[in-house]
Amino acid sequence: MMIVSKRESVVGRILLTLIMLWTVVPFISLFVTALHPSGTYPAGLEWPEEPQWSNFAKAFESANVGALVWSSVLIVVGVVPISLAIATMAGYALGHLRVPGHRWLLLTFILGLTLPFEGIITPLYHQIRDLGLLNTRWAIILPLIGLFMPFSAFWMHAHFVNVPKEISEAAEVDGANLWQAFWRVQVPLARPALSSLAILLFLWTWNQFLLTVVLVNDPTRRTAAGALGAFQGQWGTDIPLLCAGALIIMLPTLCVFLLFQRQFITAMMQGAVKG
Repeated sequence: MMIVSKRESVVGRILLTLIMLWTVVPFISLFVTALHPSGTYPAGLEWPEEPQWSNFAKAFESANVGALVWSSVLIVVGVVPISLAIATMAGYALGHLRVPGHRWLLLTFILGLTLPFEGIITPLYHQIRDLGLLNTRWAIILPLIGLFMPFSAFWMHAHFVNVPKEISEAAEVDGANLWQAFWRVQVPLARPALSSLAILLFLWTWNQFLLTVVLVNDPTRRTAAGALGAFQGQWGTDIPLLCAGALIIMLPTLCVFLLFQRQFITAMMQGAVKG
């Protein structure tokens, strides 16, 4: 058991408090600014004399948030399940089955982690254009599946590489073939890793901005975060309305993280213990 001195404990609490304030203050600033009268330029964290709660309703209608949220949901449904399925099979093959050349394949995925979105946006644009997918949701879904795959496969590899071989051998003794051992034994054991990866993929997909702006012209076919760029162009001089729209778009991601934070922390701690 680690023994922590009183001084270290106090310093740790102070640092955590400062980090928390550093994270929370911008959200408080957005919220307070969104309550000011439309067309004003609020300064700091000054609470308005008459909070304009109607700014949220006005921003919701002006930005057509309902259509944006529906578009984001369709893109998330297209990206997350497919990415999870491919990454789980890839992680199982590389980490547990140790297929021939698995070290080189894993190295390829690791190199993919260093690939910036900005560095491939131009060739990606031409490729999507040649496929006739520009200004469609597939122009966002397909690239995101590929761009998220290096991290997703490496994440699942980190789980499966620590699963004892005896579990698969016991399943084979009971008459399970390779697919049955994977689907009925290994996948249930990987639920913590899968749930945390699903949360990350959801957050990254929902907040995707660059690809949506470059590859899709219609704001109603972008993610909500990408459509915020068009909303900003329309209401860029109306700071309170822009802040209200930003908070509405951020609300689903905050809810998802708060609801599933236990599963995410459990998976992270499980990985730390295994390591």
